[in-house]
Amino acid sequence: MDITRVLKDLCSAGGVSGGEKDAHRIVTEYLSKYSDDVKADEFGNIIGFVGNEKEKGHKPLLLLDAHIDRIGMIVTYIDDDGFLKVGGMGMDRRTLLAQSVTVFGKENIKGIISTLPPHTASDSKKSPKLDEIAIDVGMTKEQAEKLVSPGDLIVIDGFFSEMAGTRVCSPATDDRAGIAVLLYALELLKSETELPFRIAVVFAAQEEVGGRGAAISSFNVNPDYAIAVDVTFAVSSGVAASKAGKLGKGPMIGISPVLSRDLSERLIDIAKKSGIPYQLEAMKGRTGTDADDISVSRGGVVTGLVSVPQRYMHTPCELLDTEDIKASGKLIAEFIKGGC
Repeated sequence: MDITRVLKDLCSAGGVSGGEKDAHRIVTEYLSKYSDDVKADEFGNIIGFVGNEKEKGHKPLLLLDAHIDRIGMIVTYIDDDGFLKVGGMGMDRRTLLAQSVTVFGKENIKGIISTLPPHTASDSKKSPKLDEIAIDVGMTKEQAEKLVSPGDLIVIDGFFSEMAGTRVCSPATDDRAGIAVLLYALELLKSETELPFRIAVVFAAQEEVGGRGAAISSFNVNPDYAIAVDVTFAVSSGVAASKAGKLGKGPMIGISPVLSRDLSERLIDIAKKSGIPYQLEAMKGRTGTDADDISVSRGGVVTGLVSVPQRYMHTPCELLDTEDIKASGKLIAEFIKGGC
């Protein structure tokens, strides 16, 4: 599998929280290579089952989760001059000014987040609040209202850039990188004739606004075990190594009261025995990922968390190392082959 090409495809799709259908086609196309039973539920989750349904009741069911939604904005109002006012969903407002955007209206519309030149700004050092942001789509109010409505979703355009070595930079690697991890794990497993688990793969909706997709899908799937895959903070300028992972040093295995200690230790043991580089991510409570909602579904689910280190989270230039995606996928594949 060409991880860079797959990740580029995944990052090219829309899918702001609440509008995941814009990403359904591409993720369904990839997941259908490994599952004959891929479908979207009413909430926007994509679910695919791997394994023989005749084995139901004889083998434990493992849920593999990565969220499909990406950060973005929502149109709240069109002012008298045709500018779009917005609300944010996970956006770092410090990165917004002068960015190119796509508005998903009646048709896709290009826009620019407006900003005052430093010559005329009263305070050019201050980041505007999101309710102060305006998007210029080059139209009058009357023209804009024919194509755009409150509730339409917006993404920062950004770009996918292959950097030095195996590092890449793009919007939406949170959490399209997690989807790539699971696809790579399935690719590694495709020649296996029998596995100790039945597998449900969920690309969950609305993680960025509260994890509701994971809560719904885990309740409906009713797994015995689960592994959530997301991104986490990587060391960069100004970010201490004690608070982040390192790029290229493998996945971060989560340890938290929310997570199963036994499952975390099992992942660590597999990484050691298989020679897979790994790092530890210790958290004092909630993880801020889908694992939080999955772990308390129904009567509780034995849940683990594997995260890909990433710099500049929730910006248009999220940066990671594709070797960490491969190592994460290999770790999950080895866990699946070994069972619990």
